[in-house]
Amino acid sequence: MDVISVKDIVFVAFPFSDLSQTKLRPALVLANAQRNDWILCQITSQAYNDSQAVALDAADFQNGFLSKVSYVRPHKIFTANEQLIKKQVASLTAAKHHEIITRIQKILHDGH
Repeated sequence: MDVISVKDIVFVAFPFSDLSQTKLRPALVLANAQRNDWILCQITSQAYNDSQAVALDAADFQNGFLSKVSYVRPHKIFTANEQLIKKQVASLTAAKHHEIITRIQKILHDGH
């Protein structure tokens, strides 16, 4: 496993609802939560009618890329143990990371 850092995009093993299998899904690393846990933000390739979503395009990556047009969902934050993080695939630019953090702060401040 690569070294994990804030601004990284990683693939996380998400369990199916019946816990029978997992599927790798992308997530943005927001912070180290200590004790081998990381605070992450969901990324999707689905263009939901989601006013909070932040679109990612090629210029937003400092290195690496995602194979599909993707959207960070700043209201979908979760904690995951590093054992569930399977691969680091990209890293966002400081400007895009700042945009996402600002959106999260606004959601927390305004309550929606």
